[in-house]
Parts: sequence; C-alpha cells; structure tokens
Amino acid sequence: MSHKAGFVNIIGNPNVGKSTLMNAFVGERLSIITSKAQTTRHRILGIVNGEDFQVILSDTPGIIKPAYELQESMMGFVKSAFEDADVLIYMVEIGEKELKDEAFFNKITNAKIPVFLLLNKIDQSNQEQLEEQVQFWAEKVPNAELYPISALEKFNVKEVFGRIIELLPDSPAFYPKDQLTDKPERFFVNEAIREKILMHYKKEIPYSVEVETEEFFEDEKIIRIRSVIMVERDSQKGIIIGHKGTALKRVGVEARKELEKFFGKQIHIELYVKVNKNWRNNERQLKRFGYNR
Repeated sequence: MSHKAGFVNIIGNPNVGKSTLMNAFVGERLSIITSKAQTTRHRILGIVNGEDFQVILSDTPGIIKPAYELQESMMGFVKSAFEDADVLIYMVEIGEKELKDEAFFNKITNAKIPVFLLLNKIDQSNQEQLEEQVQFWAEKVPNAELYPISALEKFNVKEVFGRIIELLPDSPAFYPKDQLTDKPERFFVNEAIREKILMHYKKEIPYSVEVETEEFFEDEKIIRIRSVIMVERDSQKGIIIGHKGTALKRVGVEARKELEKFFGKQIHIELYVKVNKNWRNNERQLKRFGYNR
C-alpha cells in the first residue's frame, strides 16, 4: 500500500477562521481562537495521521502590514508557509474582497502547487450572496479549487480534507504517527493564558502581552505550572492584575480549566506579571520568545 504525506499551509487575512479550520481538521484545539485580529502569532503545525497518509497542517498568522518588529516576525512565518507547501489553502470569508498584501496574492495566483480557495463563514450568508462571492473568487484566483465552507459548523470540511489527501505526494511520514503537533507542552500553556487575556482585556493590552512558562512539572495525576505574563509598561501590569488581583485570578482559573481539558489531568497554575519594556521591538527578546526570522 502506498503512503502519502505532505505539508498543507493555511494563509489568509486576520479573522477569517484559519485556526477554527485547523482545529476542525486535527480534531483537537491546537490553535487559539478569539474574535480579535492577530490571535495567531506563530506558525503552528497540526499533524493528522491515517493508515496510509500523514497531513501536516500549518496555521500561520493573519496577513497584515507590519507596524513593529513582532509583526515583521509574524509575517516571516507566513512567507515560510510558501516555501515548503505541497498544497496551499487560501482562506477568505464571505464579503471579503482582497488580501492585505499584494505580493502574497501574486504568489498565490502564480503558485505551481495545488491551491484551494476556501470561502468560509457561509453559514452567515444567503444563497444570492454566496453565488456572487463564488463567481468573484473563481475569476480572481482561477488557479484554485474553490470550496464554500463553514469551519465552525464543519460544513464541507470533510470533503476538503479528502481532496487534500488525494493531492498529497507519495512519501513516508515526516513525523512519528502518534505525534499531534511540533510544539512543546509549554507552548500550549502560554497560548491558553494568552487566549484568556485576548478575551478579557481591551485596546492595546492583549497585543502588549507575551507569556513565558518557567516551570512545567508533570506527575501521574497533576501538572504544576508557573507562568509569567510579560507587559511593556507598569500601567499595563496594574490592569492585568486588576483590583485586589481579581482580573489575574480570572485568567488563571479559565486557563486552568482549558488546560485540564487539553492535557486530561489536574492542573495547578501560578501566574505572575512582569514588566519587560518594549519587548515587541527588541530583537533579542523576540528571539527568546521564538519569533526568529
């Protein structure tokens, strides 16, 4: 029996549902999902294994025009998604008309590999709008196979995944068959905490935050975690902690529940807040947090 394996890279503007699609494909909650732009900062691999295939999915940050060093690094992850893809997924949502970066768009329309254009959130549209959008994108990206989907409702997701497997090259598996992702446990702890911050804090706060897990001790029944939330200014530290620590406690409680589901074990988590001035524009700090370009 022949074996297929390959890299399937998902790109698109912020908030089109790339992380929701990735999680629907993988069947696990690997990528964090919020309604805020720039939720995904890294390139996250999700691995789906079958008896005769291995699909390595890559969720990249949403395409933006970078305003500071962190965002430059995020766009570096998107550029790398073009380099090793066997299949490229360009994801748009109903009502969307263009990609925020013309150079990326030209790469998609001139790609030599199979391209899928997934028109997401069709559960929020009517038939007339859907038909108009399908025609628009079919003309705009003529080299793509076009599928209307709802990543949230899992409509057409199975059909798209089946077609992806058909297009993969014959190859042995790249990763062990029991592996789900390329990221270590601490990465998912950091992301769970950051997701709760994105959900509960407004304005600049979520974008000024980075999370670092300093301790991760796993016993048979419990995982003990100590994580530090980095902010850029003293005033942000006060906002994260909140009155008598209530805001920080809420983040800790919600992250703990999320991580207990993810790891299937009891979690004990300690959160601290530190000021790390201007980390988003500091190359050395960005490298430390894994934003290598």
